[in-house]
Amino acid sequence: MIAAAAGIALVVAAMVVPRISDRDVRVHWPPLHADWDPRFGWRFVVAILVGVALWYLLPRLTDRLSWGATVAVSTAGAWVWAMSLALTDGRYGLARIYEREGEYLFDAKRVDDVGQALSTFIDRIPRGSEDHWHIHVSGHPPGALLSFVLLDRIGIDDPFWVGVVILTLGTTAVAAVLLTLDVLGSRELARKAAPWVALAPLAVWAGAGESLYAAVAAWGLLLLAGACRHSLPAVAIAAGLVLGFCLFLSYGLVLFGLLALAVLALTGGWRMLPWAAAGVATVAVLFWSLGYAWWEAYPVLRERYYAGIASERPYSYWVWADLAAWTFTVGLATWAAFPQLARSLRDRIPLAVLASTALTAIVAASLSAMSKAEVERIWLPFTVWVVAAPALLPVRWRAPLLSTQVGVALFSQIFLVTRW
Repeated sequence: MIAAAAGIALVVAAMVVPRISDRDVRVHWPPLHADWDPRFGWRFVVAILVGVALWYLLPRLTDRLSWGATVAVSTAGAWVWAMSLALTDGRYGLARIYEREGEYLFDAKRVDDVGQALSTFIDRIPRGSEDHWHIHVSGHPPGALLSFVLLDRIGIDDPFWVGVVILTLGTTAVAAVLLTLDVLGSRELARKAAPWVALAPLAVWAGAGESLYAAVAAWGLLLLAGACRHSLPAVAIAAGLVLGFCLFLSYGLVLFGLLALAVLALTGGWRMLPWAAAGVATVAVLFWSLGYAWWEAYPVLRERYYAGIASERPYSYWVWADLAAWTFTVGLATWAAFPQLARSLRDRIPLAVLASTALTAIVAASLSAMSKAEVERIWLPFTVWVVAAPALLPVRWRAPLLSTQVGVALFSQIFLVTRW
């Protein structure tokens, strides 16, 4: 309860400090990149009913179903929960994300030649360059753009359906997290974690591109865990290819390497490291041969980042307010689990190790000054591992704390218009 209260205090401070100091921290509703806009209607009633039903049913089902059915039901429940929240604003709830000029879809439609787009990618990052990329494409490696180019090429170019695809693929991260814990020898704890991961408040941001990146990274980590557990070099190479591609989805996913190292440490599968590294190197060399070098692009991006709104967002505020914004995606139940998470870490419980490592990556991202606001979506690839932490708490806490997770998501959806 004290830990949860600390989370509340941090959120309140992040709301109050800008008002007391009369300082513009460059978001509309600190600490979230959102607008205060309470609204209600029959679609919100549906979302509330879905949330209550899942709160009641998921724990009971995941306790009794077979393991395969538990994974399937949890993933399906996460999809239903995220869709019910997104559709409270009708089709617009998902379409508005990808209708904006600054989003990936706009630039993806401008790509006629993928090879040329890659070879000129770095030159088009600066805002003053001719035919520059818009904000999200310029802020990410080209793997993100290519993902949306692929959707466009196969005929998924309507903003609403793009949102549906991203949300659907993103919710598969639930299955990947649970299966990874199982491979690491924690099936029963994974079963307990299932409702927590499925009903985490991060569902409000499930339509953002980072939701897709979270799923790709989670499946890559699952492959690595399987390779290490069963000494399978071919699977380790596949894991390296997937995790290597993650580096070209988001610059921040370089920190996901910490979770990969955690899996290697938990399994003692260090012999698989060279094989996985070969997979990562293959992806990097492929992009480099096509004209894009990650290590050359990042300094250029940093210049553009600080030439824009980042220079107006005070580091002294965001270095801690980022965690307040992030609280809206993990909920107070996760804060309540932190003391038990620390105790479980000493026993090398896989869930605790992975969640703590993800927390370490999050803190590092905030300290880096490259994460200032908007972390409610940016940190999704790490957040999906942390939200499993309440599974470490006694079962008697499950019903009341799980209800707060549903409540936080409904509050965010009903009272706020989030950017994603």
